[in-house]
Amino acid sequence: MPVELISAQDAMALMAHPNGFSCIIDARSEDEFALDQLPQAQNWPSLSNEERIRVGTLYKQVGAFEANKLGASLVAANIALHIQKYVMDLPKSWRPLVYCWRGGKRSGSLALVLGQIGFKVSVIEGGYKAFRAEVVENTSQLALGLRFKVITGPTGSGKTRLLHALAALGAQVLDLEALAVHRSSVLGRIPGLAQPSQKQFDMRVWNALRQFDASQVVYVEAESKKVGNVSVPEVLMDTMRASECIDLSLSLEERVALLMEDYAFFAQDAELFCNRLSALIESRGKTVIEQWQHSVRAGQTSQVVQELLLQHYDPSYARSVERNFRGWSQALKLELKDRHQTSLQAAAKELLRAETQIPA
Repeated sequence: MPVELISAQDAMALMAHPNGFSCIIDARSEDEFALDQLPQAQNWPSLSNEERIRVGTLYKQVGAFEANKLGASLVAANIALHIQKYVMDLPKSWRPLVYCWRGGKRSGSLALVLGQIGFKVSVIEGGYKAFRAEVVENTSQLALGLRFKVITGPTGSGKTRLLHALAALGAQVLDLEALAVHRSSVLGRIPGLAQPSQKQFDMRVWNALRQFDASQVVYVEAESKKVGNVSVPEVLMDTMRASECIDLSLSLEERVALLMEDYAFFAQDAELFCNRLSALIESRGKTVIEQWQHSVRAGQTSQVVQELLLQHYDPSYARSVERNFRGWSQALKLELKDRHQTSLQAAAKELLRAETQIPA
């Protein structure tokens, strides 16, 4: 069966179709795949990391012909292994989408063999590079076509928990911190979990946006341009900053308790917390940070959290949200009784009831 070469734009459209592709196959090396890949893609390397280096070295030292011979033998062997591992029990109706980096040699080789077996195979013209360019453009289009409501509120007021409560009730939610694997603040890196690359974060954001119904509101938390080490796409950030706001509030005592729950790893590991506090020396001064570190080591973590809120996070957040979110001054005020799930569920229901009263 002939292999079909399709554009990145057509690949996107078919990925969204219920009768689209059975499987998405990334024929690049393991390292390329780890950096970024299409949603739900499987990695079937035509050349492994080490094999790419061998072929590239031979190309530079000897020439293209010898490198091509080695590459062909390695690719053929790898494709045989993939067929034995993944393909033998598949029906003829199985329809894969295959891509590699750009040129199409690695994806083309795999697609040719799968097509000869009798499968209907599609290959992305221009590969991953073309698809990423389409993702960047399409993300802007999607963001401009959606209606956001931005949840603002000082650190610890329960913004992320409210997003989760809204999602549990069926609302559309864009959780940028979950996509970025980071809680956004200087102290927000989650121990043991690595953030995605910028390219993978962009892909995750696009994949979330494309699944939203444009006729329904999307709830999102107010964020800075950067969430840890990754940047929010510019058009999405601009759209959020021009959107309606919901200003969430919670008592100081409850905010401290909430943060002690959500950042329990700091309470469990005093040195981890002290090391993170060092990042604030430039803004708060060495003397203050050393005092906080001493208090943490003395078991007074909740007191340090309260001082962090009052002296560092609250003043900077107030300035930032007023400056950057144009709808904040007219925001709907929403006060939580406490940090617990029942209060968050009640607040989420209140927001959704109000939303249904807004004319389409």
